[in-house]
Amino acid sequence: MPTTGILSLPAITPVAVQRRRRLSGCEAAAGNAHSAEDWAELLLPEIDHQQKLGKEVVFRADAAFAQPEICEALEERAVKYAIRLPANDSLERDIAELLMRPVGRPSHKPVVWYKGLLYQAASWKTARPVVAKVEFHFVGLFPRVGFIVTNLETPSRAVVRFYNKRGNAEQWIKEGQQAGKITRLSCHWFRSNQVRLALSLLAYNLGSLWRRLALPQRIENWSLTSLQQRLVKTGGRLVRHARYYWLFLAKGHLTRPRFGVMLGRIALLPIPTG
Repeated sequence: MPTTGILSLPAITPVAVQRRRRLSGCEAAAGNAHSAEDWAELLLPEIDHQQKLGKEVVFRADAAFAQPEICEALEERAVKYAIRLPANDSLERDIAELLMRPVGRPSHKPVVWYKGLLYQAASWKTARPVVAKVEFHFVGLFPRVGFIVTNLETPSRAVVRFYNKRGNAEQWIKEGQQAGKITRLSCHWFRSNQVRLALSLLAYNLGSLWRRLALPQRIENWSLTSLQQRLVKTGGRLVRHARYYWLFLAKGHLTRPRFGVMLGRIALLPIPTG
């Protein structure tokens, strides 16, 4: 197992499966492991579970998951996907006509071109559709080029727009890092880091559940970090009397009406049976 080199502690990389604002699964991988290593153990059970519930699954991932085994497994399960594909000379030759900067004065607004093509890598058993996106910006000599392998039956522009929504997932991951501390894995033992990651996952999901079911409408879009700093870390004092208790809270973001609304929404939740 690799170490940090400074403190001689094991280097751990958390790998998680995220569905909207809920982490469906996670595991701790060694620091020198590939991002997609042991992907089947984490990804396929979640896909099978969602399909058994009658839900349509669409997979979106970065270039680390552009592997033929992953694409074949998704295609066998009729799962639509959009995966970033690393650029290479063969792909760039197929879009050579798009790589020439437009003639004339460059526009301040980015010039964006799309192209769909069939591409078969040396390790692939069959050719797959690939969407290319070329961007020319006012500042910059060379274009920004990106490739996405996909089986979505939509126009190239729609495929790129769908893939770019990964930015939302990146924000949710950052939220888990800041509020749930899912990357703070500094224990000496690998098993201890796995337990710590599982506890962080549980805390993140509980926070998301609280935000979705109990928060008033005005603050239901607050990040977990804001909720933690404004609502949870609030000073208070509990005073006991003969027949009742008084809870005095600091007058900050957790006001009495807001606290009452949260208690009311929690009271309206259905009680699980069985």
